[in-house]
Amino acid sequence: MTIGLTEEHRDLRDSVRAFTTRHVTQDVVRKAVDAAHETLPPYWQGLAGQGLLGLHLPEDAGGSGYGLTELAVAVEELGRAVAPGPFLPTALASAVLHRAGHTAHLPGLADGTTTGAVGLRPGTLTLTRSPDGQASVSGDSDLVIGGHVADVFVLAAQDGDTTAWVLLPRDRVETTDHRSHDLTRRSSRIHARNAAVPAEDVLSLDPALPLDLAAVLFAAEASGIADRAVTTAAEHARVREQFGRPIGQFQGVKHRCARMLADAEQARACAWDAARSGDPGAVDDPREASLAAAVAGATSVAAAFATTKDCIQVLGGIGFTWEHDAHLYLRRAQTLRLALGPTARWRRRVTRLTLDGVRRRLGVELPPEAETVRAGVRAELGAARALEGRERLTYLADHGYTAPHLPAPWGKGADAVTQLVIGEEMRAAGLTAVDMIIGGWVVPTLVAHGDAAQREKFLRPTLRGDLTWCQLFSEPGAGSDLAGLSTRAVKTDGGWRITGQKVWTSMARDAHWGILLARTDAEAPKHRGLSYFLLDMASPGIDIRPLRQITGEAEFNEVFLDDVFVPDAMLVAEPGDGWKLARTTLANERVALSHDSSLGSGGEALLERAADRPHEMDDERLTTLGGILCDAQAGSLLGLRTTLRSVAGAQPGAEASIAKLLGVEHLQQVWETAMDWTGSAALTGEGPRQDATWMFLNSRCMSIAGGTTEVQLNIIAERLLGLERDPEPAPARA
Repeated sequence: MTIGLTEEHRDLRDSVRAFTTRHVTQDVVRKAVDAAHETLPPYWQGLAGQGLLGLHLPEDAGGSGYGLTELAVAVEELGRAVAPGPFLPTALASAVLHRAGHTAHLPGLADGTTTGAVGLRPGTLTLTRSPDGQASVSGDSDLVIGGHVADVFVLAAQDGDTTAWVLLPRDRVETTDHRSHDLTRRSSRIHARNAAVPAEDVLSLDPALPLDLAAVLFAAEASGIADRAVTTAAEHARVREQFGRPIGQFQGVKHRCARMLADAEQARACAWDAARSGDPGAVDDPREASLAAAVAGATSVAAAFATTKDCIQVLGGIGFTWEHDAHLYLRRAQTLRLALGPTARWRRRVTRLTLDGVRRRLGVELPPEAETVRAGVRAELGAARALEGRERLTYLADHGYTAPHLPAPWGKGADAVTQLVIGEEMRAAGLTAVDMIIGGWVVPTLVAHGDAAQREKFLRPTLRGDLTWCQLFSEPGAGSDLAGLSTRAVKTDGGWRITGQKVWTSMARDAHWGILLARTDAEAPKHRGLSYFLLDMASPGIDIRPLRQITGEAEFNEVFLDDVFVPDAMLVAEPGDGWKLARTTLANERVALSHDSSLGSGGEALLERAADRPHEMDDERLTTLGGILCDAQAGSLLGLRTTLRSVAGAQPGAEASIAKLLGVEHLQQVWETAMDWTGSAALTGEGPRQDATWMFLNSRCMSIAGGTTEVQLNIIAERLLGLERDPEPAPARA
């Protein structure tokens, strides 16, 4: 995986990874660890010769003319290797100087003949300006990463009530070099005693910009560190055996590794967005880039810290030894976190920017061929606008707009680009097709596996909204384990007799038809003994009982089936194919991009409350809200990355699985926080449906429905990290 999504970015990643494999060897890393004082690593000129130090700089400054995204790809890979040396400090220094229009040192920083470092906080450094326009700096800086080997320093200094940024060469200051927490890249404190600062070396830029750029690059390196920690932990969990089996088969370890992957993907998505929005002109409102940087600063670096701690835990005793590199990941992540500043401070920055009305606008730049598609879609939808009600829905269905991703004649056989164009044009025209709900799962299954008669009977009416469906999969004794179903279907003349109980069936009282899994072969292995039926919900022998839930309402149902007859014609595919068909049903997804707020309705609801009651927003609430907004933004970014992969024709990454896991937990936290802020008023029981209390209660089902969080963690660990499945239960004793 990599921050970048394009083929060019993947090629860049591969090139940097090949370089680190050859040059950032265990011997090189350990020599850096054992050294009393940092020196430039032996591969420094080779690294500079690759052009990596100047990826983000214009060609006339000795750079390659790319941008922060390309630099972030390289920084991520070097972070993954925990590469010794001042690459990140030097690249950050040149990025700040470039944005300040200070060009004198850029060629040297780009070709590696000059090294740089940035002091992100003033410490006691103070800028003094004399009446004749001269300036000087005195005091001691906060810790400066890369200070051991830096030739030039970009330092924050107190300038009255604001922060100024000044450039000071090494010969004008003194340094105190520390052995440092990060043993592979050392830090120093800078001492200035009335150090003269020429006017051109007092940088002209937004005082917050250097911190934003630091957040971008620190987040990129943190993404690489997190990826290395996940890989190390998962590899160990696959081979290390305890109690007669690999430790990755134990759910405690498996779920920890899955959580680590979720943290790493969050880190990568936020770092990517901060980098791509951070170049001049990348966004219309510069505050949008600041918001993206703040989200990365609040999320990515903390994620690296969390994953490196978890990595040591998964490794066990070996992870606590000096010889293993795990503590080097931890040391670097912790150094990034503390140097960038408290996570809480970055979260509050996210909150304040968002309360000021800043939003990250997320979208997809479609290829030129999209405009040809758009013209045809727009013309076809023009006729739909002249219709109303049922006629309009029928027109849209018959022209493939209810499910455009399906093949004709039911859809339009639309690829990812066409689906996105259709979505844009439908919104622009104010058109909405039928929301098939459960039918959206049924139709693709019948397209793939149904016979001609089933397609003829069900597809067109479902797409038009004339037929509604419910799903009869879950059972009281099976839960998320569909293979453990006990509802029986016994063959009889002309069909099947079905007996059993289903539960959590929404829409059962209103649906015309249901999709039902039942066991047709009790002797076959449990996955192979299931069959997939279409059930007329008006059939004799069906007893539907409302199931009251914790909100007090009854949106779910229990369904009892007592010798219900289902004709042979309503069996989809062959007996025993049910498991395969169920996976088709549950896996069906179309390509779409949300055009709602990237913070979601829950995030916007909390923001509205905060704006209405600013007197209640102390630092604790600002920090809490900032964390929730970061999670919301990260979820939107994961979805966007999935969409971009689809548009590019690439295979899906880990983002989709991670987004589902994190999205549910985010939603639950939103409404728990809303209830906290409502206080005792939330306990009166008099609120309307969908107020904070109702939403808090209702959200508890989100981590259960459609596969529990625990099952989702198993899936992530097994399918994405390659950890072993849980062992089969021992056979019951007679």
